[in-house]
Amino acid sequence: MSLVLDPTAQDLLFREARTANTFTDEPVTDEQVQAIYDLVKFGPTAFNQSPLRVVLVRSAEGRERLVQHMAEGNRPKTATAPLVAILAADNEFHEELPALLPHFPQAKDLFFAERPVRESAAGLNAALQAAYFIIGVRAAGLAAGPMTGYDAAGIQKEFLDDDHTPLMVVNIGKPGEDAWFPRSPRLSYDEVITTV
Repeated sequence: MSLVLDPTAQDLLFREARTANTFTDEPVTDEQVQAIYDLVKFGPTAFNQSPLRVVLVRSAEGRERLVQHMAEGNRPKTATAPLVAILAADNEFHEELPALLPHFPQAKDLFFAERPVRESAAGLNAALQAAYFIIGVRAAGLAAGPMTGYDAAGIQKEFLDDDHTPLMVVNIGKPGEDAWFPRSPRLSYDEVITTV
């Protein structure tokens, strides 16, 4: 059985998509970011908890503050990407549950009263949403450069608060010259899929 999604869209989202390391100076607009969010917000999370929070870094001052917390190899591309997004998990996501899960508002206190439980749930579900976000960037015809090479404590202190845990930093824009490293191998179906 073949996939229903058009092969061109499959290529755009997966087969031809790559992590970009250089970008043109073409801006990424607020309208593009809104369209990305309006698409990816429908991706599933447990209890519809939706814990992903995004800080967009556009200003020169914000960029300078961010770059100092990036690993050395990630600094040049973060300094020059048209837009950079800090993706974080909101460990107090449960406060939104009565609105996000109106048929079961008691889930807020029944399942998520304790901070360690919330941190675990937020980390997992925000990571899911981060993956949706990357696919949404690709769906907008842009390239994403997700990175985890940074000083997490520094980014948290500089841009977030104690209730938000940074997950990744994503450079966003049109791919520039020599944007791609050679594609790395992938595991085969038989190496990943087991039927019992």
